[in-house]
Amino acid sequence: MPPSAPEFWARRGALSLLLAPLGCAYDAVGAMRRAVARPYRAKVPVICVGNLVAGGAGKTPIVVDLARRLAARGVAVHVLSRGYGGTLPGPVRVDPGRHDAAAVGDEPLMLARTAPTWVARDRAAGARAAEAAGAQAILMDDGLQNPTLGKDLSLVALDGGYGFGNGRVMPAGPLRESVARGLARSDAVVMLGADQTDAAAWLGAVPVLHAEPRPSTANLAGRVLVAFTGIGRPQKFFDHFPQAGARLAAARGFPDHHRYTDRELAALVALAEKSGAGLVTTEKDWVRLAPAWRARVEYLPLTIEWRDQRALDALLDRALKRTSHG
Repeated sequence: MPPSAPEFWARRGALSLLLAPLGCAYDAVGAMRRAVARPYRAKVPVICVGNLVAGGAGKTPIVVDLARRLAARGVAVHVLSRGYGGTLPGPVRVDPGRHDAAAVGDEPLMLARTAPTWVARDRAAGARAAEAAGAQAILMDDGLQNPTLGKDLSLVALDGGYGFGNGRVMPAGPLRESVARGLARSDAVVMLGADQTDAAAWLGAVPVLHAEPRPSTANLAGRVLVAFTGIGRPQKFFDHFPQAGARLAAARGFPDHHRYTDRELAALVALAEKSGAGLVTTEKDWVRLAPAWRARVEYLPLTIEWRDQRALDALLDRALKRTSHG
């Protein structure tokens, strides 16, 4: 969860109980919105990677991995994002040479390094734009709760270290909707890392794909580093370094999607120089930096390691078999 998220979202208590009626109302409004929606049915398969918990759950690395897998199959896959944090409403195709995170958001910039990526607050309009540009499949980064675009495969990213928090809907807890409602529209859950909160007890008969985010740590052993990041759970990033044999001279966490100021970055550079250390961050943070700062910071590439690739391939096969809607 982002550092700014309320601590009580992780556990049940008096405040959570007090806010529970508001959470029920929020959940009911969302359910009503989905019930009356008339979603656009794209002419190509639509695969959504979403989550039930507000904040970072690991969706974007999964989308990057799936984009690569689909491209390896010869599928012209385009990615569709709302462009959280950006000012452009879209539909607009992301151009990393022209756009910055302020315009399109950090995640679309990162995704555009792998596949053609569209930002569109109107997801249906974004899908139409991708179709017109030759997309043979559309990957949605987030959007499980958005009813305006029909999905052929819906995957729920779940952080095994956090699970569903206290199990209540915002503002009483971290959930965007009740677990039961979300899972009823989902084809599988992607459990990222070990299930440390017994979240599996919530999942019922929904298939679970186990996956592990794996940073490229091959060249970290013996190095001294200053790490910084603005992601949902910064400690997850910091934990990789001692495991890879590196020593962290300092670790600095910022709010999710944080826009770094020149003063903050200068302070980080000074701290690294004082410690005789390299400066490292995540790829999502790195794309938010101005080019001049990128030259002074390295990022740790992240890949997804699937425990059962055959189960994943079977789900993708099923989605891709549908080439047109009647």
